[in-house]
Amino acid sequence: MSFPSSVDIAIIGAGAAGLGAAHTLRDNGVSFIVLEARDRIGGRAHTIMASPDVTFDLGCGWLHSADRNSFVPVAEQLSFAIDKSRPPWRDQAYQAAFPRAEREDFLRALEAFFTRTADAATSGRDAPASICLEPGNRWNGMIDAICTYLNGCELDQMSLLDFEAYEDTELNWRVRRGYGALVSAYGAELPVALSCNVTLIDHSGKRIGLTTSQGTLTADKVIITVPTNLIADEALRFTPALPEKVDAAAGLPLGLDNKVTLALEGWAHLPRDSGMRGRSSTARVGSFQLRPFGQPCIEGFYGGSFAREIEAAGEGALTAQAIDDVVALLGSDIRKSLKPLAESRWGADPFARGAYSHALPGHADKRAVLAAPVDGRLFFAGEATPPDFFSTAHGARDSGERAAKEALAALDPH
Repeated sequence: MSFPSSVDIAIIGAGAAGLGAAHTLRDNGVSFIVLEARDRIGGRAHTIMASPDVTFDLGCGWLHSADRNSFVPVAEQLSFAIDKSRPPWRDQAYQAAFPRAEREDFLRALEAFFTRTADAATSGRDAPASICLEPGNRWNGMIDAICTYLNGCELDQMSLLDFEAYEDTELNWRVRRGYGALVSAYGAELPVALSCNVTLIDHSGKRIGLTTSQGTLTADKVIITVPTNLIADEALRFTPALPEKVDAAAGLPLGLDNKVTLALEGWAHLPRDSGMRGRSSTARVGSFQLRPFGQPCIEGFYGGSFAREIEAAGEGALTAQAIDDVVALLGSDIRKSLKPLAESRWGADPFARGAYSHALPGHADKRAVLAAPVDGRLFFAGEATPPDFFSTAHGARDSGERAAKEALAALDPH
């Protein structure tokens, strides 16, 4: 599409939030454009064909809180089949890796921890969620590992109040063709300028000026949906500066979760869509899904500081770690049947710099600060801004819709 010199509303970022904003604007008689730094839409939702037989979501893969997830009706409208089978997270395919009695003991400890966090949050006083670990409990390391899967960070970096503010209806579905493919299809008909990195928003004049890698344009309103790390690092700058927004974003950093998929030759006896995890005394442990959708592969999931350490070792390190871990759980015979397919490295992605946001201890209020409009001209959306469905694609989409409605309400009548 041709790059405009002027629009009523500019949207920065073509992830779920930016696309949600764009859909809200499209039938309201305003001119708008979505500016996307990548050469694709979707942001941290990205489906690839890892092989002719394996569909793989490098980013988000689950329709969390599916009974309230706004991407469910989108999927139905776009004829994307939804798989409603139960997630394998609590199931365990191989007892030798984590014997049932021990696993049940761990699950009791995990539930007791969740009860303590809920009780502690009623005080209204924030603290690291790690204060709710039972001193000396043998499962504290694995409880910490679960937190890295949920939040991308360990419990000592997690705000207790933010941990409890997340809303989970515990209904989780999947999109057979991929969540990233669904988000991409959702944005297919929208005016998006790809490979258009916005580096400066000048809101000092009557109209707002945007400096991009494709040139400059002006707008009456701007909707910003970029990840918090880009605002905190000032990869996207504001003139005049917005120190309150930078501070809020810094209090809501993106944790890290990375995924890997391994081709599996043979081994068709492995139960499809089953979970597998070894017991561990630390958070340095991955979680696996065997033959997702019956595909000939094994998916791995790693979070927190362990994921950062692996990512820092370079491309291929996550695959090597996953192969070693699967072999340790299923035996040396499987090594020759495993082949590298694909892995994510979200921390190394310059336009993400992480997976999804968590509030640092003492910063649970920063989601509302980040979401607040500035001067009725700058509006903020993204997975870090919802009060309850943060860290999710549907929460991001809903926040984009909210920001677009705020921008429309603030437009001068023509």
